[in-house]
Amino acid sequence: MQRFSDKYIITKDMEWEDLGGGVSRKFLGYDNQIMMVQVKFEKGALGSPHKHFHTQATYCAAGKFEFEIDGVKQIVEAGDGVYIEPNLLHSAVCLEAGILIDTFSPVREDFLTGDGVSYFGDKK
Repeated sequence: MQRFSDKYIITKDMEWEDLGGGVSRKFLGYDNQIMMVQVKFEKGALGSPHKHFHTQATYCAAGKFEFEIDGVKQIVEAGDGVYIEPNLLHSAVCLEAGILIDTFSPVREDFLTGDGVSYFGDKK
């Protein structure tokens, strides 16, 4: 990770973290109020149904996904954005290999500590 200063970080050289189940991620930036995460999915990978108190906005950078949010299914493709209210049950199935950019508020402390339940299967 390159630093311009203590405040500005470039993450292009960060390693991908294997989350298992055909999913990996890397952090793009965060503080205590907001977090942006790049998540790479192989075709068929699943983000199991889950909910959290964080506000989430997701941008589909590549690929095709079927999202289910609060019981409603929708196809999401490259260029689409999705807003997920706090505490709504949601999931995603990757239909064509792709990348999602997830933004959360506040920061996902469980992602940083590794204490959270994996939504993607067991790590290898």
